[in-house]
Amino acid sequence: MSEMAISEAQETRAGPGQGSGIRIMLSRSLARIGRYALVRLLTIGIAVVIGILLTIFIANWGGHLDELKKAEISYGVMVALRERPEWRILPREERDAIYQEMVAIERARRGLDRPFLVRTPGYLISALTLDLGRAAHMTSPSGSSQVRLIILELLPATLVLFGPANLLLFFLALFGALFLSRRYGSKLDKAIIALAPTSAAPAWFYGLFLILIFAVVLGWLPFGGMVEAPPPPTIWGYALSLLEHLVLPVTAIVISAVFVNIYSWRTFFLIHSSEDYVEMARAKGLRSGAIERKYVLRPTLPPIIMQFALTLIFMWMGAIILETIFGWPGLGRQMYRAIRGGETPVIVGITIIFAYLLAATLFIIDIIFALVDPRVKVGAERRV
Repeated sequence: MSEMAISEAQETRAGPGQGSGIRIMLSRSLARIGRYALVRLLTIGIAVVIGILLTIFIANWGGHLDELKKAEISYGVMVALRERPEWRILPREERDAIYQEMVAIERARRGLDRPFLVRTPGYLISALTLDLGRAAHMTSPSGSSQVRLIILELLPATLVLFGPANLLLFFLALFGALFLSRRYGSKLDKAIIALAPTSAAPAWFYGLFLILIFAVVLGWLPFGGMVEAPPPPTIWGYALSLLEHLVLPVTAIVISAVFVNIYSWRTFFLIHSSEDYVEMARAKGLRSGAIERKYVLRPTLPPIIMQFALTLIFMWMGAIILETIFGWPGLGRQMYRAIRGGETPVIVGITIIFAYLLAATLFIIDIIFALVDPRVKVGAERRV
């Protein structure tokens, strides 16, 4: 009798009460996963807050943030006074006196006359909400100098680049490793092993060679940017231009990590494919696809997901140089420009956004890890 027939017979003998029992178990499992997700979210959130707090202390080394706040106040007071016609006709001495008085009042209102430690909670709230004032020499694509708008308008470009690249990298490495595990010792397997050390170079390193070959020499693809200038007027034209500009940076990202991931994950598959329960499944006559899904792929997913999470972390760190090389209008390129221009509020804001992206990545990986690995406790009751 087949396994499907046995399971159907068991369901028939169990009667209608089994359905309600399954629903109760499912609801309890979902509740445990929800509690686990809440605890992980709280833990990661605390880590992010501590990291942002340290960023504030470092950024204010020597009172730098205070000086930026004072400069912002002075600029705002000057703009407000210039809009008053009666102020313009006053003598220079009176205008200076009014200006200095209003600046002093505004600084006192914002608490700049108090010690920095007393004002730290306010700085922390402003940093968490990206309320970081204005940039001195930078504007967003819409022309605003607000740091929050500069960051939020450039964030989608970074996600458009790294989102598809990471998904392509994961599935390409996963299926490539499964394919090689069936062909252990073949020429292709040896070639991947030989290419694995090439992943030691970052993505921007390969990006330089890809630009040289496919943009400069062959002229098949654009040098950089997100879309052609001027942007195509139609949606389909814009989408095709975006895909064309994505080819080189996405290829650079994939090349920089795919070979080492295939080699590592292929090793996991080879180790688990030689276990006794896999040999027993083969002896039962199960299909190779079912054996790979149930007995090889599932137990190897936890270490694979963990290794991929580490790959994502390193990729976020390399976004600054990669986007600069390809002229991609994202947060990484803006970070490079902010460092060169000394735009501390923009640097702090982009650092916070990268912290949020990293925290979101770790949270999603934690939830997936808990779902695929039954050894991870997700709030189950202790057994006495």
